[in-house]
Amino acid sequence: MIVGTAGHIDHGKTALVKALTGVDGDRLAEEKARGITIELGFAYADLGGGAVTGFVDVPGHEKLIHTMLAGAGGIDMALLVVAADDGVMPQTREHLAILDLLGVTRGIVALTKADLAGPERREELTTQIREALAATGLSAAPIMAVSSLTGEGVADLRAALAAAEAGTLEREAGEGETGGLFRFAVDRSFTLTGVGAVVTGVVLGGRVALEDSVIVSPLGLPARVRGIHAQNRKAREGLAGQRCALNLAGEGVSKDAVHRGDMILTPALHAPTDRIDVELDALASEPRALDVWFPARLHSHAVETGARIVPLQGPVRPGERGLAQLVLDRPIAATIGDRFILRDVSASRTIGGGRFLDLRAPARKRGTPERLAWLEASRARDPAEALAGLAEVGPVDLSVFLRDRALPDSALPQILARAGVETIGGTGGGLALSGAALEALRQGLAGTLEAFHAENPDLAGLGREKMRLALKPRLPKESFLSFLRGESAAGRVVLDGAFLRLPGHELRLSPEDEALYARILPQLLGEGRFRPPRVRDFAQEFGLDEREIRRLLKLSQKLGRADQIAHDHFFAREVTQEMARIVQRLAAESGDGWFTAPAFRDQVQNGRKVAIEILDFFDRLGLTLRRGDMRRINPHRADLFGE
Repeated sequence: MIVGTAGHIDHGKTALVKALTGVDGDRLAEEKARGITIELGFAYADLGGGAVTGFVDVPGHEKLIHTMLAGAGGIDMALLVVAADDGVMPQTREHLAILDLLGVTRGIVALTKADLAGPERREELTTQIREALAATGLSAAPIMAVSSLTGEGVADLRAALAAAEAGTLEREAGEGETGGLFRFAVDRSFTLTGVGAVVTGVVLGGRVALEDSVIVSPLGLPARVRGIHAQNRKAREGLAGQRCALNLAGEGVSKDAVHRGDMILTPALHAPTDRIDVELDALASEPRALDVWFPARLHSHAVETGARIVPLQGPVRPGERGLAQLVLDRPIAATIGDRFILRDVSASRTIGGGRFLDLRAPARKRGTPERLAWLEASRARDPAEALAGLAEVGPVDLSVFLRDRALPDSALPQILARAGVETIGGTGGGLALSGAALEALRQGLAGTLEAFHAENPDLAGLGREKMRLALKPRLPKESFLSFLRGESAAGRVVLDGAFLRLPGHELRLSPEDEALYARILPQLLGEGRFRPPRVRDFAQEFGLDEREIRRLLKLSQKLGRADQIAHDHFFAREVTQEMARIVQRLAAESGDGWFTAPAFRDQVQNGRKVAIEILDFFDRLGLTLRRGDMRRINPHRADLFGE
């Protein structure tokens, strides 16, 4: 369990941690001299239950709130400290508001310096603290009087923390292995002589073991885990919820390359973002509404960066909740569901906070009804519930869905089963759609093809890409092809190269085209069949545009009536078959299976140029194989024309 202290400056947080653990959290000389905590302090102790509890001692000074925020992310429980001589102070309230925005609901209030207060003062302070807690997630937190000087209440507080720790361990055992992927929030980076680069922080999800390959995000720096200390003890692995120190190795890995706010991740999770849609709560203490392009400082776990707030449903007024987009000064590593805090740019006050809903927020059309519906569905904390809601709005890229929630591929089957959605295959898991959306796609496909065939009976089918752009929802190319293959396997559509048609559709010539083809066909047969007229010759003879003749002959090729041997030179299909038999006979009659172009030319009694064009056509189809001026039959394609 990780316990985070909170409270006003000089209210005795560090002294209380020392009384509980025996460890002084003020580790810097400057902190000793000034008597305040400047940096994060850490202490560990066995509170009596056999497990190790970690304490994060954070500074209380208003100018060091950013440091407090670095330690507040990832804590299991808050230890809110209120001194008996001061009572609830400004930083007490701000720390309490921050804990509430971070979703912390487990905590204990320590009424420190209790030796300075009698019964009446303690009762007065208890009432004051209850009023401060009333509107927060810590409203039911117990209040315990303690004195680090006399030792009053310290044993009782230690016992209460031990009971909370036991409850944490029992809850984690009941939840079992979550299977989440490894995420680690860095709050310190330093070098140890003889060891190398070391980072400390909290394991937010998953687990890490010795020799694991990880990546430092958002930089994208690969590293290897060479050593682990979990809860201040040497270990072979670090688990979610533990505070760890990781010894990292790798090219370019150093204390200067890894910074507070970076994430150490399973490589599959590396996908930094600088534009995030969020659920935003504005504090009631904020003097005005948060409007478009409102500047702020974003804090999430240990990261801090500048941000601009773009409300998506109008200004977010003090004390209200709304959807917004955060446009960041630089990319960060994040996960959907992560909590964040916003402070003003002068670092004098906390503005609000909330949860990340979508890490791939669009720069345009961010406030459309469809987009808002997507974000409403993203509010669901349960992955299956979120997926079901998102699929009702539009197709969901399952690889992105899992990655941005730090979930492994192995979790997908159970999520899909619980969500009750349909899937279309593709790289990384494909797409998820609602049953209604998939049925609409199928009906749209059939209806569009039916209308196209009615209007274009002389065309083989509609182009795949044109169909993809016509259907709603519009699918990515790879997913659309997977969808079409499924429809083809089910017999609902026929894939013909780059074209689509309904199973019952047969390409046919219009009556006008049939009449024109009847005039052309005699000249493709008979004695001149091996040297038929070209397109321009037919156009001149019939007084028609070349484009019309070319269109008809290309269509006849699709129907299997003709073949385009060379540019604008078409042969009847039965003539092509006859010429194929000729080259097969020439090959069979030669001693070694090879024959020459002149031998073929003599058989068809054609000019050398046309004979070469015919043989080149057979080469392209694979019927013949060429070596220099010689050719032979390809045994693997010998039956190309049914022979």
